[in-house]
Amino acid sequence: MSTAGRWERAALLLDSVTADDPADRARIVRTHAEVALDRDWFAGTDTAAVRIQAAEREFPDGDWDTGFLRLRHDYARLLHGAGTLRIGPAGKDPEALAALRDRARDLHGEAPDEVRRGWAAMYRGLIADNHFADRTDAAGHFARALRAGQDGADDLLAREALRHLGDLDRDAGNLERATERWRRATALGERAGAVPGTLSQQLLLAVLARDAGDEAAATALATELARWAEAIGAGRLRAGALAFLRGADPTAPGPTAPEGDAAAPEPTAEDATASGRAAPAGMAPAPGAPV
Repeated sequence: MSTAGRWERAALLLDSVTADDPADRARIVRTHAEVALDRDWFAGTDTAAVRIQAAEREFPDGDWDTGFLRLRHDYARLLHGAGTLRIGPAGKDPEALAALRDRARDLHGEAPDEVRRGWAAMYRGLIADNHFADRTDAAGHFARALRAGQDGADDLLAREALRHLGDLDRDAGNLERATERWRRATALGERAGAVPGTLSQQLLLAVLARDAGDEAAATALATELARWAEAIGAGRLRAGALAFLRGADPTAPGPTAPEGDAAAPEPTAEDATASGRAAPAGMAPAPGAPV
């Protein structure tokens, strides 16, 4: 249910579950943390920290899955900072970044199965790319993540890897391969029922439409994405779609669109017209970009 963007309902269902076994109760607490983390990423909320702390108390001797939730949370916190998406190491705490990279390496080595090892590789790639601006190192980790998730092993992992490999392809000027990978990523997300993840992928397809000069298709995709995102409460996704309609490139480094959607107006005809002009200096990447 969390994968479908129904975070509040998922949390309510978890609250309604009773468990006598301490191990089962601990898993429920950990699942609560995962739901909160997903919600924070797509909606721009701040609910996961307390939930992750509660999960860590349930596993005082350590637990791979809880450690991975902590890694994901710290990755996002360092990435977004005070509402700004910060690509590369500039302006960040080098010790915190080094510790994050070391923890991802350790989780990769300690993973209890191949799929979890693939997710750890995925985050090693994300950290290398978005915190250290090392795209060569990132590409190798993304490729390992794809191998771990392909052939039905974990569609969401394969989707995430394809999403970021496609971003590297586009930056290298290989739009044909970027298109193929991003379309495959979209299909995998749809098959897995990942509503907010598929919406974020639709924004990348809108980017490709704009790259190809089809502004009408780009505008149509982003407009529908904004409406869907508002309907499920994914404020960060909605803000990214609206920024795209105003001309932002959601894959370029720089400040993000505002988190949440309280001040974001509905897409208008003016937005559709404006989306054909170049992005203002310093604008984007919008939330939902491959970060």
